[in-house]
Amino acid sequence: MTEDKNLENTEIVDVLPEDAAPAGDAGTDRLAALEAELAAAKQDILYAHADTQNVRRRLEKELADARAYAATAFARDMLSVADNLSRALAAIPAELREDEKFKGLVVGLEATGRELESVFGRNGITKLESVGQPLDPNKHQAMMEVPSDEAEPGTILLEMQAGYMIKDRLLRPAMVSVAKKPE
Repeated sequence: MTEDKNLENTEIVDVLPEDAAPAGDAGTDRLAALEAELAAAKQDILYAHADTQNVRRRLEKELADARAYAATAFARDMLSVADNLSRALAAIPAELREDEKFKGLVVGLEATGRELESVFGRNGITKLESVGQPLDPNKHQAMMEVPSDEAEPGTILLEMQAGYMIKDRLLRPAMVSVAKKPE
């Protein structure tokens, strides 16, 4: 009886569907499918790695920009202080500059102006040089055109309000008067 059971098992094993096809084709197909899955998985890993690197680079750049330009809003606010100080110094007549009563005030205001320029410089804020330069719409805001025989058309004749850069970005455009051909 033990032999009959073994024979029956052998017969059953012989009729399984996986044995109906030739053994070489099934193994080859299965191997090809696994290799395709492996190639797809490797490709997915490469894409995920590249995406991770791109995200890391973008975040590093955003962090560097945030550090470099963190003071932008504060610097814009301070520009009005610098403008008012410059106007105050320019409004002092020459005779009052020499008067002993006002000399200390004038010296103090000039020292404050120099210190403000120094602080701007330490923080990467620079004043644009505009007069005599060609108009650059990325740095200058033309407020008016003035006919001129002496300057080429498009040349800045007068700066009404100074422009400033913070590192390599425009903080505030210079408001300027530009030469045009006389009529």
